[in-house]
Amino acid sequence: MHQYENIQLSDYTYSGEGGQGVAYTHKTEKRLAKLFNPGFDAEFAIKEFEMACAAYELGVPTPKPYRLVTDGERVGTEYELIENKRSFCRIISQEPERMEEISLRFAKSCRALHAMKADTTRIPSMKARMQAFFSQEGIAPKFYVEKVMACLEQIPDTPCCLHGDMQIGNIITDGKRTLWIDIGQFAYGAPEWDLSLCWRISQITDPQRTDQLFHLTPEQLSQHWSIFAPAYYGVSPEEAGLQIRKFLPYVAIKSAYMYHITFHQPIGEEMAHRLIALIP
Repeated sequence: MHQYENIQLSDYTYSGEGGQGVAYTHKTEKRLAKLFNPGFDAEFAIKEFEMACAAYELGVPTPKPYRLVTDGERVGTEYELIENKRSFCRIISQEPERMEEISLRFAKSCRALHAMKADTTRIPSMKARMQAFFSQEGIAPKFYVEKVMACLEQIPDTPCCLHGDMQIGNIITDGKRTLWIDIGQFAYGAPEWDLSLCWRISQITDPQRTDQLFHLTPEQLSQHWSIFAPAYYGVSPEEAGLQIRKFLPYVAIKSAYMYHITFHQPIGEEMAHRLIALIP
């Protein structure tokens, strides 16, 4: 049974924040504490910690997870601090001339992760995770849930390792190592679960949102995808474009899940109708 250990934020300095929480760096030890925003269920953090441990022990390149922590109000996890690190999206933001290099490196890292065989006795399938999520009462409009559950029955399960939140903000380098971060949604299954998120991000057109989340413009995210996809698949840009139709059911399903864990509320009918239109 995992237990939370209390920490004093006076021992840490503010490091940054994302869509789900805030990071703090320990003042004297090489540790980084990630605390979820208020409202996150404690059990969610425990599951994230367990998945981070499973990924690390499997050999996925990721910072070592140390312990569950709380500041008395928020819960989270403490990880190994990677000094002098930059995310891939930060590198592109600061050195846009490196777009092609970094996008190709990202494709290589994604292929390597998906080539790893998961321990299916310890790691859940993404398909099963989605089925369990949509089995909950009141999680989304009934017509949408029914369509999603029927679609999930047709989605294959493969033993490929999945990041679960794969995007260029969740991969870092210190100049020597390339590491995946925010790996609490780690699972196994069809690579399209990961690739569909990469594609969906490339479709964001709100400059304020892309700047806030990735420090990039919508045009840069679109350009990144145009380099990444052919490299990942090893095909021409035209052939890579044909893969997009495979992503749509995965986008339709996982969008409601990500919305719920971020905002702690179900999607409304308007969003449900937009998403269900993506399912054949």
